Order: sequence, then structure tokens, then C-alpha cells
Amino acid sequence: MVNRRDWLKAATLAALSGNEARLLAAPQKIAPKADSIILLWMAGGMAQTETFDPKRYTPYESGLKSDKVLSTFPSIPTILDGVELSKGLERTAQVLNRGTLLRSHRVGDLGFILHSRHQYHWHTGYEPPQSVAVPHMGAFISRTLGPRNPDIPAFIDIGQNLEIGGESDSLKAFHTAGFLGGEHSPFLITDPKDAVASTRPSEFLGLSRFDNRYKFYRDLIEKSPLRENGSNFQKESLARSFDNAHRLLTSPAAKAFDLSLERPEIAAKYGDSRFGQGCLLARRLVEAGARFIEVTTEYIPFRFWDTHENGHTRAEGMKATIDGPISQLILDLEQRGLLDRTLVVLATEFGRDMMTEGKPGQEVKNQVTVPDVMTEPKHYGMHRHFTEASSVLLFGGGIKKGSVYGVTAPERPCRIIQDPVSITDLHATIYSLMGIAPDTAYEVEKRPVYATKDGKGKAVSGLHTK
Repeated sequence: MVNRRDWLKAATLAALSGNEARLLAAPQKIAPKADSIILLWMAGGMAQTETFDPKRYTPYESGLKSDKVLSTFPSIPTILDGVELSKGLERTAQVLNRGTLLRSHRVGDLGFILHSRHQYHWHTGYEPPQSVAVPHMGAFISRTLGPRNPDIPAFIDIGQNLEIGGESDSLKAFHTAGFLGGEHSPFLITDPKDAVASTRPSEFLGLSRFDNRYKFYRDLIEKSPLRENGSNFQKESLARSFDNAHRLLTSPAAKAFDLSLERPEIAAKYGDSRFGQGCLLARRLVEAGARFIEVTTEYIPFRFWDTHENGHTRAEGMKATIDGPISQLILDLEQRGLLDRTLVVLATEFGRDMMTEGKPGQEVKNQVTVPDVMTEPKHYGMHRHFTEASSVLLFGGGIKKGSVYGVTAPERPCRIIQDPVSITDLHATIYSLMGIAPDTAYEVEKRPVYATKDGKGKAVSGLHTK
């Protein structure tokens, strides 16, 4: 068993390892169309055919063949002529004229499918494993653009519990700033209803004892024998992260984290779920000057969007959870004059299909047994992992309004038949709208690490305004 002192020493040494990532010669300058980004992460693999790309509807009946089912919900009209969504997304359907629906997003082929590996790939732009600790997109944006408000963390992550077991260590691997330094790591808030507690010293400590501990920790970094280990950059970055935390605790800006200050009639429109309250918190944080905010439905194996069983019922519940908050977030940002400079992106690690694990022609080992014939309701909407196509919603921040981009086939295997968009090019679009060139690079361990893989991402002109 490791004692407390040895653990503290090991943890500190680990945090202090590594050298400064040096920004290479600046690429071409891009005028930003967005100042902030909110990523709404549908963790667990959202089924596109049950949400934003509905296909032929087949109602449940015992004895139904599984391969005959594409969508387990009927389609509904939207505010856009000829564009339909899946039943249960009625409120989102009425704000599609504020953004673009991307139906042809194609994720990577990573072999045997693990959620954490695909989430790592999407959030960093790099396929795991990597020889260096690649930063989360939010950390890259934080390091490159800096904070909008020095009292508010530039990168805030809301809703994911990192102690879930199973794939938790892999999830933690991309919830970091990697080689960019601790000051750009995410400010983690598991439950937005308790967010305000993250901005106050505990009642046990009080502010004076917290100040004493803060000063002690600064001395530990600057004066202890541990100062001889690790790079000056990482030690200074770690110290700056504590400076930032201390500044937030004493700043009036911390009120943005207190949801009790929100008008009750507005808060009620977001619903009482963790995701809904996370969207409300994200709006408040954008108002206060946050740069990058991720709100997740949370990944827990075999729950939420991980629809391996009882998929229809679970998708119904998830749509009820996200529909109101998404639409209210867009309307609130618009009403406050913030939408034009706030990029909102809704995405997931891959799509879903009842029959195909992986993609057509490149299938991988099945991880769930789908019966040939459905004999009970739990079989209705069972889904495998589908990497050929998924849907993405984009609003604000230079995104085209009232547009649909990309087409998938109307019948299985529902592959992309027009305008595929890779993770690399989607990231290039996002970075470009934030004013960051896709070939922006930092040198670490004598190698360049780019904003997009190998710096080759190309912004998709069909997604944004000129």
C-alpha cells in the first residue's frame, strides 16, 4: 500500500514531468466567427435513425424480423420544408432554421469498437494510442486563444463522472490538457446542480484555511526538493492552474455557476435532468466569458444512448431528456444576442444500426446478439455500433442557417451517399470558425502535433457562411 506522502510525491512528480509545448511558426490568420463553443456530447453512440436521420418506420410486433427495422419511431415535420426528424424531437425541430443538420459525419475505423477509444478520437482528433498525451479540443482552444474572462476557466466540462468503472481510465485519458500543461485542463463539474460548490472553499476549511493551504502548495512547488524534478514549464503551469482556481473562488464571476440565481421560469424550460441543467449552466457560463464548454449526457455502459437492449424505450427517454434543453439553449442564446458568436455543436462517437457492427464491407466482431426475430419488446431498437454514418447539429458562430448537409441511403445499410465529412474535416471547420487554422501546431518531444491530424483538415464550406 502506498502511504500518503509517497502518493503525494509520485503524483507531483507525474504532474511536473514534460517540457513546454512550443507553438510553431503561426499559420495563416483566420478571422474568427465565434468567440465561444458549446459542445453537446451525446455519449454512448446516439442512433441517427432514431433521432436526426429517420428512415422507414416499422412498428413493433412479436415475430418481426430484426433486419426489417430501420427506425422504431415515426418521422415528424420540422420548420424546414421537406426535412423530418424522429418523433420526440418536436422542440428541436422548430429551431433547425437557426443552424445546419449534418447527416453524413463519418468517424474512424478503429477495429474492435470501444466507446472510450472513439470518444478519445473525436475529442482529440487523433486515434489512440498516441506516443504523447494529446490534448482535448477544449484544451487546445484554451491554449491557443486563451480565456475570454481571466476569472472564468477557459475549458469547462459538465456532466461526466470519471469514476464509473470499466472504461473510466480511458475516459480520463482525453479529459486532460495533455502536453499543453495543467492550466488548460478542464474544470470538471459532474453535476451542474452542485456547480456552485466547486467555486467555494468547503465549509470545513473556510477561506482563511484554504488560503493557507494554497500558499503551502505554492511553497511545495517552488521551494521543496521536488523542484529539481520535472520541467520548469510544467511546474509553472501547475502553479498557474492553482492561481486560476484561487482567483475564481474570490471573483464575483463565480455567480455564473450558481443556478439558484436563474429566474425560475427560465430554469424550468431546461428541465430537471443533469443534461438540461448542464445546458442552462453552459448558457450562463458563455454569458460570463467561458471559452469552451462541454455538456454531456454522460457515458455509462449499457445506459442512456448505449442502446444495446430496450433501445426503443431508452431512445424515447433520451429524446425527452435532450429535446427541450437543446431548443431552449438556442433560443436563449439568440434572445441574448449571443448565438451569432457562440458555436453550438451536438455530436456523438458513432451511429447505430441493428444489423451492422462497424461499417458495410469493414465489419468487426459483434458485441451484442440481436435475434433474427423479435419475440419481446426489449428486442425493439437493439443496436450495434455503426461507424459509417452519424448525425451532427451545428448552430451559431458562422454556421449556415436552415441547411441540411449530406445524405445517407434510405435503406440498409444506410451508408453515406453524398458529402461525407470526416472527424478531421469537421474539426477543421470548428477550429476555423474559432479563428484557429487547422494546421496550427505545437512542438512536443521534437515532433509537431497539429490542431487536426497532420495539419491536413479542411474546413467544409457547405457548413459555414462565407
